[in-house]
Amino acid sequence: MNKRKLIFRIVTLAIIIAVAACMFVIGRGHTVYFDNKELTGPDGTVYEPWYQIEVLVNGERVAKLGPEDRGMVATMGQNFKFEVKLTKQKGGKMQGGTIGLKLPYSLDGIIYNLPAMLAGADESVYMEEFIPAVVEEETEDVIVTDEFAMPAED
Repeated sequence: MNKRKLIFRIVTLAIIIAVAACMFVIGRGHTVYFDNKELTGPDGTVYEPWYQIEVLVNGERVAKLGPEDRGMVATMGQNFKFEVKLTKQKGGKMQGGTIGLKLPYSLDGIIYNLPAMLAGADESVYMEEFIPAVVEEETEDVIVTDEFAMPAED
């Protein structure tokens, strides 16, 4: 094998590895859940839900949350930016802002408690991993009878 072929193969392999590494990080999908629920922090601080929270991603509303509601959006990549529009109480003035987050690479589903996040709580308070609840199905006992049983002999 000549030197030129070897160099082309090494360069091609390096490019493929670089593209794979980029896609590994950039193409990582996450499901982000937004809670507007009451949360009590580890120090006893109570974060009350807002009357209404609208969550917009890329200008599109993905969730409209009342108290005790949860919304979600699927996103790609590690950086996540969204806009919130908030109303503290019914008939109150709407406030808003943009929030940028660095999503943890190791988690597929992430829950953010917006009242705690907006109140400035620590990330360990307002963020947790989403773990789907396992629902156990009830099993019925099946009674098996033998229709062709031989009569018992005395």
